Amino acid sequence: MKYLVGETSEGTAVFAVSSENAVNLTALDSGVGTDLMGLIANPGLSDSLADKISAAVSVPVSTITPALPVAAPGTIICMGLNYTDHIKEGGYDIPEYPTLFMRGKNSIMAAGKPMVRPAASQHFDYEAELMLIVGKRGRHISEAGALDHVFGYTVFNDGSVRDYQRKTVQWTPGKNFDDTGAIGPFTVTPDELPEGASGLKIESRVGDEILQSSNTANMIWGVRQVIATISEFMTLEPGDLIALGTPPGVGHAKKPDPRWLKPGEIVEVEIEGIGICASPIFDEKDTRSKVAAE
Repeated sequence: MKYLVGETSEGTAVFAVSSENAVNLTALDSGVGTDLMGLIANPGLSDSLADKISAAVSVPVSTITPALPVAAPGTIICMGLNYTDHIKEGGYDIPEYPTLFMRGKNSIMAAGKPMVRPAASQHFDYEAELMLIVGKRGRHISEAGALDHVFGYTVFNDGSVRDYQRKTVQWTPGKNFDDTGAIGPFTVTPDELPEGASGLKIESRVGDEILQSSNTANMIWGVRQVIATISEFMTLEPGDLIALGTPPGVGHAKKPDPRWLKPGEIVEVEIEGIGICASPIFDEKDTRSKVAAE
């Protein structure tokens, strides 16, 4: 199943997507709720709605304003250095253990909403990433059972403020500016994709300019390994988000000059079989002016 959480004139709802149209599942059953947590908590609910979905009136996906797939994720865990060529372009050694960091809730927003270049820096970079949504609680999860804990996969643009990222070996400042991590808009369940979402084309671009182009099969640590590794030290909860790293081609490594995102551009991240996360780039001072005017 392909899902879209979004807003219409009737409020926020969960939609089942088929091609360019979508059916409002929240309207069919209030137990679905207004984000994916209702379906995560009740795995059989979507299947029970199959007959209603086939008979329901659909609306164009283009009329729905995307919202976060999970409105309030408990934990947002991100991987760095998970593609060999990206590691080399950044001048790092290939790690023996996954490079992990965390994002706060104010740093993320839905696809389609502005990614904000902060007033503190012009070194605003893009990172195309596969993201998984945890569907089942677990600790000390084996690699063999790891995929049972995945509810679905979505698209993530891990917007990074590079000079602040380099201020500390922990990366936290550069990865946690407000409104820099775009998620969505679509979430696809594992049965619709190859095992572990491997073998999918992943790309970022601005207009006709291809920034990154690779394949999720090139990840060093796949979904099974990442879930098993993280669950060694923490309990994964339903609705947690895990981003799986970016391929080569990031802006700070471009030669001869870095390629930073600029206000007025629209950056797209596309993953085969899932969809496109498109985000306009705004400058923080312009965002402040808009808020003040409102």
